[in-house]
Amino acid sequence: MLDLVLVLAFVAYSVNAGLRARRLASRDLGEYFLAGRTLRGWQAGASMAATQFAADTPLLVTGLVALGGLGALWLLWIYGLSFLLLAHVFAGPWRRAGVLTDAELVEQRYGGRGSLALRACKALYYGGVLNSAALAMVLVGAVRFTEVFLPWHAWLPAGFIDPLARAVGEFAGGFVASSTVAPEVAGADALISVVVLMGFTALYSMTGGLRAVVATDIAQLAIMIVGTVIYAGVVLVDLGGPGGIVDALVARHGAAQAERWLSLGPGSELGPALLVVLALPWLFQASSDGTGYLAQRCMACTDEAEARRAGVMFAWLQIVLRSLPWVIVALGLLVIVPPGPGAVDVAAREQTFVQGIDLLLSPGARGLMLVAMLAALASTIDTHLNWGASYWSHDVYGRLWCEALRGRKPSGRELVWVARAANVALVVVALTLAARIGSIQAAWHMSLLFGAGIGAVLLLRWTWERINVWSEFAAIAASLVLAPVLLLHCDEVPLRLSLMAIASTGITVGVALCTPRAEPAVLAEFYRRVRPPGFWGRTATALGEEPRASRRELARGLGRVVREGLGLYLALYGSVRLLFPLPGEGRLGAVVALAIAGGLVLWSRRRGD
Repeated sequence: MLDLVLVLAFVAYSVNAGLRARRLASRDLGEYFLAGRTLRGWQAGASMAATQFAADTPLLVTGLVALGGLGALWLLWIYGLSFLLLAHVFAGPWRRAGVLTDAELVEQRYGGRGSLALRACKALYYGGVLNSAALAMVLVGAVRFTEVFLPWHAWLPAGFIDPLARAVGEFAGGFVASSTVAPEVAGADALISVVVLMGFTALYSMTGGLRAVVATDIAQLAIMIVGTVIYAGVVLVDLGGPGGIVDALVARHGAAQAERWLSLGPGSELGPALLVVLALPWLFQASSDGTGYLAQRCMACTDEAEARRAGVMFAWLQIVLRSLPWVIVALGLLVIVPPGPGAVDVAAREQTFVQGIDLLLSPGARGLMLVAMLAALASTIDTHLNWGASYWSHDVYGRLWCEALRGRKPSGRELVWVARAANVALVVVALTLAARIGSIQAAWHMSLLFGAGIGAVLLLRWTWERINVWSEFAAIAASLVLAPVLLLHCDEVPLRLSLMAIASTGITVGVALCTPRAEPAVLAEFYRRVRPPGFWGRTATALGEEPRASRRELARGLGRVVREGLGLYLALYGSVRLLFPLPGEGRLGAVVALAIAGGLVLWSRRRGD
C-alpha cells in the first residue's frame, strides 16, 4: 500500500505541474518549448541531469561494469568533457543566437540556397530518427524494470490479457529480455506498462510544455538521487560496507578478477581499443556542440551567464554525483547476483539492477525506488517528447509547410497544437522501435556510430567560417551511408567509430574547401549576433573588428574546459578510490586527488569561470 501511495503522489504532482503551466505554454512556441526564456542556470542544469538520469542508464552501467569493470564506465564519464565544452564554449553562442530550435540555426548560419532544405533535413533526422531511437532505448529500460514490478497478467482478467498477448506475440515476441511467464504474456505486460507510462508523461509534457518538464525534472532528480542513495546504502549494509564488497569480490571471484573489476584504467579485454573509443565519442557525436535538448535548455535560460552555469552544474551532477551510488550498486550486485561462467550475458546483467531492488529493499524503500525509477523514465521521456515535437511543429510544419510551401504564417496556438499532436506520433514510433531492440548496450553502440559521422561539422560550423551548408549535407549523407556498411562489415566498435569519424571529417572539410562560402552578408550578420569563437578573421576584418578576438575567446573557453575537467575527474577518481581502493592499496592517493579537485574548483570560482 505504501508503494502505491508514493507512486500516486508522484503522478499527482507531475500532472498538477502540467496543468499549472498550461495557460502560459499555450500562448506560442517560445513559451511552450523555451519556457519564455526564463530558466535560471540551476534549473536548466538540474533538468539536463534529470533527463540523462534515465532508467536505462543504471542498467547500462551495471552491464558495463560486469563486462569491463569500472574502467568501462569511461565510455560514459568521458562525456563530461563534452558537457564542459558546451558550458564554456557553446552555451553563450546558443543563447545569443536567439533561435527556437537548433535546426533553425541552419538558416541563420548559412542562409541562401539549400539552407531551408538542410533545416528540414536536420529536423527530420534529429526529431525523427535520433529522437525516436533514444526514446526506444529508454522504453527498453522501462521494460526491464516494469516486468519485475508490474505483472499486469496477474491483476487483469484473462479476457483482456490473452488477446493482447497473442497480438504482441505476432508483432514482437522479444519485447522483454527474460521472464518467468510466456514471452507473449510478458510482452503484453510490458506493452501495458510503457503505454501507461508514456500516456502519463505525455499528459503533463503536452499540457505544460517546457515549464512543466523542468518543474517535474527538478523534483524527479531529487527523488532519483534519494532513491539510488538508499539502494546503494542497503547494498553497503548487506555486504558490510565498501571494504566488505572488495573482500567479497576477492573471496568469490579471486584477486585478479576483483582487481580487474575495480580498476579505473582500461582493462585487459578492452585495452588500447578503449583508449580509441574514449578519444572519439565525446567529440564526434550527434550533440557535440550541445545540439538537441541540451542546447534547448541553454536557449531557455535568462542570459548566457545562466546558460554557462547550467552546463557546469550538469557536468558535475552527471559525472560525479550520480556515478557514486551506481558504482556501489553495480559492484555489490557482482556479489549478490554473481555472473555465471563464460561470456557475460549483457542483457541479463543489465536486468540485475532491477532484481536487486526486489531482493534487497523493504516495502517502503522499494516503493521509493519504484518512484525513483518511474521518475527517471518520465524525466527522460518528457524531454524527448518536448524536444522532438519542437522540430515537427516549428521547423517542419511552421517553416517548411506553412511558410515555404503554403505562403502563410501559422498562429502561435496552431503551432502549439501541432506540437501536441507530434507528441502522440513520437510515442507510437518509439513503442514500435522499442520492440526491436535487444540489449540497451547494443543500441547505444549503434547510436554512437551514427553520431560519429556528424559531430565534426557541428563543432566546425561555430569555429570555422569556411563551413557551409553543403558541408552539413555531406556529413549527414556520410553518416547515413557509412553506418550500415560499417555495421555489416566491421565488428570492432573502436575501429568502426574511428573509420566513421575520419571519413566524415575528411568529407566535411573537403566539401567546405571545394564549394563556395556562405554569403558575406549572412556571415557578417551571424557574427554580429552570435559572436562565435574560433577562426572568423575574414568576417571580423570585413566588419572592422579585431580578427584574432574570436580565436582568443575560443582559447579562453578551452582553457576553462581543461581546468574544470581536471577538477571534475580528480573528484570522480578520488571519490571512487576513497570508497573502493584496489586490493593492497591505501587511500592516500584518493585524498590527494580530492584536495586538488577542491582547490581547482575554488580557483575557477574566484576567477569567475
